[in-house]
Amino acid sequence: MLWQSIAPVVDLVFPPRCPICGDAIAVQNGLCSACWSGMVVPGEPACALCRRPFSSDIEHGAICAPCLAEPPRHDGIFAATLYNDPSRKLVLALKHGGKIAMAGMLAGQMAARVPHVGPGWLVVPVPLHRWRLWQRGYNQAVELGRCVARERDARLIVDALERHKRTPSLGGLGRKARERALSGAITVNPRRKDMLRGAQVLLVDDVLTSGATSNACVSALKRAGAKAVAISCYARVLDEGLPG
Repeated sequence: MLWQSIAPVVDLVFPPRCPICGDAIAVQNGLCSACWSGMVVPGEPACALCRRPFSSDIEHGAICAPCLAEPPRHDGIFAATLYNDPSRKLVLALKHGGKIAMAGMLAGQMAARVPHVGPGWLVVPVPLHRWRLWQRGYNQAVELGRCVARERDARLIVDALERHKRTPSLGGLGRKARERALSGAITVNPRRKDMLRGAQVLLVDDVLTSGATSNACVSALKRAGAKAVAISCYARVLDEGLPG
């Protein structure tokens, strides 16, 4: 492959560095051992519906309290990591630091968490409002989705969802306030409705915090007739899942 042939030259001009701490590493798009050990990968046992890790041994098929209180419309959340300091630095570098080349490394970890996704699936990125897209120059969810789709041999549909209004930061808002802020903000592109009807969809984003945005996306996709909508994110905010 072309990349393999020029990799030694790239490494000579741009010596591989850990994107978190800057230490020298063996290959491009990797992490040093110290930073990698700081990542938290969600494991088992986990909720059968949302994949929220349980803190103790619980029988297979158990459902967490939030899902019991309000059954989700999605068909599973598959996070590559839990949101902590190392994963936050990677997300910020991709999202606000303009380091789009990092999308491949992050998406590789995401793709490994969704082995059930493959040919016949549609990969749909969470949309940005056009003004935010214009300001940033790219949608990080699209860059991640492009790489995940390639890894899983699925089909990327960049414009399946549309964001019609800018929403304020949802941090600190209650559930009802988040729902009001997102009401009518995200809809399905009319030109993609036929494609989505009966489809299995993997919704892709960089971070899943409260789930309000992804829930709005899932609801729009399900209303359009999607058969199943699973969620793939790089980092999921679950403080109770972190060590200590």
